[in-house]
Amino acid sequence: MRELYPEIEPYRTHRLAVDALHELHVEECGHPDGVPVVFLHGGPGAGLSPYHRRFFDPTRYRVVLFDQRGAGRSTPHAELRDNTTWHLVADIEAIRQYLRIERWAVFGGSWGSTLALAYAQRHPARVFGLVLRGIFLARPGELRWFNELDGGASWIFPERWARYLAHIPAEERGNMIEAYWRRFDSDDPATRLSAALAWGHWEGGSTTLLHDPDEPGTFEDPHVAISVARAEAHYFRHAMFLEPDQLLRDIDRIRHIPSTIVHGRYDIICPVRSARDLADAWPEAALRIVLAGHSAADPAIVDALVAATDALVERHSSS
Repeated sequence: MRELYPEIEPYRTHRLAVDALHELHVEECGHPDGVPVVFLHGGPGAGLSPYHRRFFDPTRYRVVLFDQRGAGRSTPHAELRDNTTWHLVADIEAIRQYLRIERWAVFGGSWGSTLALAYAQRHPARVFGLVLRGIFLARPGELRWFNELDGGASWIFPERWARYLAHIPAEERGNMIEAYWRRFDSDDPATRLSAALAWGHWEGGSTTLLHDPDEPGTFEDPHVAISVARAEAHYFRHAMFLEPDQLLRDIDRIRHIPSTIVHGRYDIICPVRSARDLADAWPEAALRIVLAGHSAADPAIVDALVAATDALVERHSSS
């Protein structure tokens, strides 16, 4: 199976002010004259990790990565004002223009797949390829599946769900997203952090195929926990700032773009039905369902994603 490319450091970093409030951390890795690709992280609010640079051949790709509004090293931290899907789509385009890139590939996983689809549908002339992982189409059923009492995820990870549920009093459990949001929006820092850690433990520990119900997961750092919890609840409460079924409705805008969809068969956070629905609406895209969970670090997901980026750069270089 393919593995991630070796660890790599950015050859250039940028601070890009996209409005009077938000300033983004942007980095470039790989080959300065390589095939350009932009990486879109998940969450929203999760920010970048060093391993995100490693899905791309550094001798052939010019890899652009950035922390989305309110996430990672972008500032202000955990800021939700002027923070919507369409602000982020505009930010991606601003980065492309700032770096003087004519067209690029777009790589996104989980929330990053949602954002990649929204960006490509808004700016199809600027995208020559897509690699999408852990498809999330932002439909109401997808949100309820993982976050609410009538969803299905609680049946699969009951120990972890019990801790997520226990943080909210019984009388507020009819709408868990709203109940958590009230705590994320509290004036009390301790209340905000406690709720964010509970939210992050539920999601961040539910990503891998091999599940340990006591594993704290990937969002235990308070800085990350706060930005993820606040941004996710903010976006969830507003249906990700998308119209109903918008991403499927507008698929004709990007059907001509060479694309690969990678999804774990046992992804509990973003169930495989979403990938199947996207592929059914978009038969030109290549769909790979692999033996994995949600995590981009699961070995079968790594294998499929690296194969996809290798194939994309080869196709683009020979065209």
